[in-house]
Amino acid sequence: MQREVYRIDKPGSIDQLHRKKEMLRPPENDEVTIEVGAIGLNFADVFSVYGLYSATPKGSFIPGLEFSGKIVKIGANVKDFEVGDLVFGVTRFGAYATHLNISEKTIFPLPKDWTMQDGASFAVQALTAYYALIPLGQVKEGDHVLVHSAAGGVGIMAGHIIQKKKAIAIGLVGDSRKFSILKEVGYDYFLTRSPNFKEEMRKILLGAPLKIVLECLGGRYFHDSYELLAPMGRLVTYGSANFTPSQSFRNWFSIVYSYLTRPKIDPLSMISDNKSVLGFNLIWLWNEIDELRKHFSELMKLSLPKQTIGHEFSFDSMHDALRTMQSGQSIGKIVINVP
Repeated sequence: MQREVYRIDKPGSIDQLHRKKEMLRPPENDEVTIEVGAIGLNFADVFSVYGLYSATPKGSFIPGLEFSGKIVKIGANVKDFEVGDLVFGVTRFGAYATHLNISEKTIFPLPKDWTMQDGASFAVQALTAYYALIPLGQVKEGDHVLVHSAAGGVGIMAGHIIQKKKAIAIGLVGDSRKFSILKEVGYDYFLTRSPNFKEEMRKILLGAPLKIVLECLGGRYFHDSYELLAPMGRLVTYGSANFTPSQSFRNWFSIVYSYLTRPKIDPLSMISDNKSVLGFNLIWLWNEIDELRKHFSELMKLSLPKQTIGHEFSFDSMHDALRTMQSGQSIGKIVINVP
């Protein structure tokens, strides 16, 4: 079968991502072949294209972590799916394609009231928010929870989970124009990144303990959020948006500066302050399929709303979509529609 893909042979810039035609082998015994309908974009895509993501495959690779589509072929041992089934799923790279082969263990039936775009926009960011808040953050009713980049895909899903757990959601964004989306999601409080961040947070808290922070920025807001944490508080970090390249090429001076000035926490101070910092990279679940399916099952039991889709692009406009992601101005999920 012939397919089209976006492949990068030498990471370094979005311009190195090239559209190509390739032959796709038949599926293995436990695999299905998916005719892709939509692709979900994530910050990891940008970092992998620039060669700044440690999990990126060596050599030539196809970016992309999540997709939705229709099964067009099945392997001999596949039992839970049939040709024609609509599904969504996750993959450790390879989603920027019109067709792909994937293990049946990493796909899930598309709910009847979901579109292809809904399916492609859900799994990665919802799992990130779930894993940060529940297994790691141990969120409980009444907890005050601060979420960085609250209008992004993870932030929106985090807001829904915090509501489900009857905790108190505080959203931090870069622009007050994003307050409207936080209000729609159900955030209790929202504020913008500013020099007065800590003072504004103390006014919101009114002496209540800040129990959990979901952090994905790095820099001063990491330190300020850590300082605001109450004893027994948990700061869960899952990204470093400060490292996102702002230019069409890798600016090594900027990268080195961001690296040298990255947040640092003294373990002795963590003990005396009685605070925790937890870091995780969701992609490790791709190597622990049973663990991934267990967490995904628990996530689906929450019956969260569909992801907010802020931007849609055609398969022809992959570069424009990535630049929109790179800008940091997007809201919710960016989805690629595949013809």
